[in-house]
Amino acid sequence: MAIIAQLSDIHLAAGRDGGVDDGSGPVRALRAAVSSLLALPARPDAVVLTGDLADGGRPEEYARLHALLSPLPMAVYPMPGNHDDRDAMRAAFGDHPAVVGTGTAPQAPVQYAVDVAGVRLVCCDTTVDGHPHGHMSEERLAWLDGTLGAAPATPTVVATHHPPFPIGIRFIDDMRFVDPAGFAKVISRHPQVVRIISGHVHRGSVGSLAGTVSTTCPSTYRQLFLDLTHPGRAAVTGEPAGFAVHLVTDEGAATTHFVPTGNYRPLMDVE
Repeated sequence: MAIIAQLSDIHLAAGRDGGVDDGSGPVRALRAAVSSLLALPARPDAVVLTGDLADGGRPEEYARLHALLSPLPMAVYPMPGNHDDRDAMRAAFGDHPAVVGTGTAPQAPVQYAVDVAGVRLVCCDTTVDGHPHGHMSEERLAWLDGTLGAAPATPTVVATHHPPFPIGIRFIDDMRFVDPAGFAKVISRHPQVVRIISGHVHRGSVGSLAGTVSTTCPSTYRQLFLDLTHPGRAAVTGEPAGFAVHLVTDEGAATTHFVPTGNYRPLMDVE
């Protein structure tokens, strides 16, 4: 069984002086997430970071992010969101072979596939330069199709920043994955895809695409207010931060858990 943890929408932010304040909310929240992840009885085999890792896409933000993640003993796989700068992220994670393998061309998509305990993790780049919405071009879809086709018998998790299904929150759906039909067609051709996981929403949610369960992840920092009215209110809440944990068996059965960060002990045994 593979265990993949998902951290998302970290939003580390540098100040006017270029430094990242270690007392800032995003830093304290990420430390809490890392601590909570390390406290799990069964440690994940890998951690995927599904975008908006930095708030301004600045090199200083990625450098601090890299340092704050250093206590994690497992592989960490970053991918961009609409707040990120691909080149700055790629430079900061230059010690990650999968990231280095995405090339050196300016603003080249950060997309790759890796093996995690017998399960494939395919990280897609849905970002659109200069825009908050998501999209996958024909070229990116062709890459995804070929990548999935290379291992048709291996249970696979596909990761995106923008979720390919409607959320119902106007503020997020205005920045949606535009025209996900092509993405859905690719997924439908590859039944080994057992889960699609995304960020962007700043809260946990569950949907479906092409018959595949799709989930979004809580933010390690701030959660979006659940307002399903229209036009609705764009606001963040004081709900607990968190992350997701995805279990995938050798047979391809997948389960997702949403984990709030923080110390909720003492535990009380029930048997």
